Amino acid sequence: QVQLVESGGGLVQPGGSLRLSCVVSGFRLDYYAIGWFRQAPGKEREGVSCISSSDDSTYYADFVKGRFTISRDNAKNTVYLQMNSLTPEDTAVYYCAASVLLIAWRPDDFGSWGQGTQVTVSS
Repeated sequence: QVQLVESGGGLVQPGGSLRLSCVVSGFRLDYYAIGWFRQAPGKEREGVSCISSSDDSTYYADFVKGRFTISRDNAKNTVYLQMNSLTPEDTAVYYCAASVLLIAWRPDDFGSWGQGTQVTVSS
């Protein structure tokens, strides 16, 4: 059974950092592209970052470039999202998702999703 479980969310002050983890089970992590998405209250889900299954190429939304870093540890079946210089606009539920494509960005291209972890940036 394919499963993705996010962790690492929480309350952080503006300018702070968090590292989210996405632990996967039921499939080989290196066969899938993994994406991070977020959804704020009243807003649509949006892509944040993605790492490819083939060569670990990484992609970022413009609003997180230079602040967030995605990485994967296949031995630990885990994908990370390091988030620095957080702002209140980053407040959202963050989801990881798996795609059988080499690289993906649209939510419809991801077939398996985690339950999400809340990130709140506030003073």
